[in-house]
Amino acid sequence: MKILAIGDIVGESGVQKLKLMLPQIKREENINFVITNGENAANGMGITEKNYKDILSCGTDVVTMGNHTWAKKDIFKFINDSRIIRPANYTKGLPGKGYAIFKIGEKNIAVINLIGRVDINILSENPFKLVNELVDNLRTKADIIMVDFHAEATAEKIALGYFLDGKITGLFGTHTHVQTADAKILPKGTAYITDIGMTGPEHSVIGMDIEASIKRLETTLPEKYKLAEGNCILNGVIFEIDDNTNKVLKIKTIQY
Repeated sequence: MKILAIGDIVGESGVQKLKLMLPQIKREENINFVITNGENAANGMGITEKNYKDILSCGTDVVTMGNHTWAKKDIFKFINDSRIIRPANYTKGLPGKGYAIFKIGEKNIAVINLIGRVDINILSENPFKLVNELVDNLRTKADIIMVDFHAEATAEKIALGYFLDGKITGLFGTHTHVQTADAKILPKGTAYITDIGMTGPEHSVIGMDIEASIKRLETTLPEKYKLAEGNCILNGVIFEIDDNTNKVLKIKTIQY
C-alpha cells in the first residue's frame, strides 16, 4: 500500500499543477490512496466548490482543511460530502466532520484532520486530548490511521508525533508551506514529517507575491496580499506501508 499526501494547494495555479502532475505521479509511484490539503485553493484562502471538484477529478481521495476552512461561504454547499474533512478539534456542532474512513482494497484507511493551537489564532479544542480519544475509537475500525496536523509551531507538531507514536500509521504536518527535511519513522513505528510543503508558485513567499510580502514586513503597513505568479512546484510525501503489518516501511518526500 502506498499513500501520497500532497502539500497545501495555493491558488488556482496550484490546483492546475495538481491536475497536471497527480495522474503521472500516481502511475509512476503506484499510489493507492491520495490525501490533498485544499484549504488555500481559492485565491490563497479557503476553497470553492469548483476547486474541490477539480482536486477530486485528478485523483485525490480525500481533501483536508485547516485554519481557512470557512474563508469561502461556498464550502457550506459541500462540507458534508464524504470526501472532505475539516479539523476534528474545531468547536463541537460545526458542519462537516473531522475524520473519515475509506475502503481501499481490503484495507480500511482512516484520515484525521487536526489544527494546532500555538500561534495560529483559531479557537479550538486541545488536539492532544481529542485525538487520543479519537484514535482509541478508530483502532477497531481502521487498519491504517493517517493524521494531517495543520499547525504553525514545529514543536507542537513534533510533540504530537511522539505522543501518537505507535498508535497511528503516519502523521504529516501542513500549514507552513515549506517542506521540512525530517521525514522519519519514529521509535514505535509511526511515520512522521513536520511539514510536507505546498503546491503553488515556486518563487513566492509561501505562495504569496514577493514584493507585497516584503512591503508588509519592511514597512508594517497593511499591504494587501496577492498570489504570486509563475511556475508552480508540487510538494508531498509518500508512505509505503507493509500490507501484512500495516506499518510504514519507508517515507519519501517528493517535489516536482
